[in-house]
Amino acid sequence: MITNLFQHEQQSETFRARELIFQEGQPGEVMYVIQAGEVELFRQGRWVETVGPGGILAELALVDPTAHCFTAQAKTDCQLVPINQTRFKVQVHHYPYFALQVMQVMAQRLRRMREIGD
Repeated sequence: MITNLFQHEQQSETFRARELIFQEGQPGEVMYVIQAGEVELFRQGRWVETVGPGGILAELALVDPTAHCFTAQAKTDCQLVPINQTRFKVQVHHYPYFALQVMQVMAQRLRRMREIGD
């Protein structure tokens, strides 16, 4: 889980329960930090995991904006903080451990993708 760096962030996006946040295969340029609520991730129509407050989504978009690997759907009403590449670099500069946390989530998700198959 990502640290609470964004728990009081004012610039967030609101999604209603069951609302689609992004779809597998769509291009993306931001990752999201979940400020409140829960988001479900799906790969090829199969549930992969539920992510709650402090968790992140679309972390690969900061490295490769060509296409999302998952579909993200709000499980509950959600507040998500969008983090673009510039903001990510600023966060890493001030909080170097943030980058390690993002890489750990990325590694866990890649491992999970391999487990469920492509």
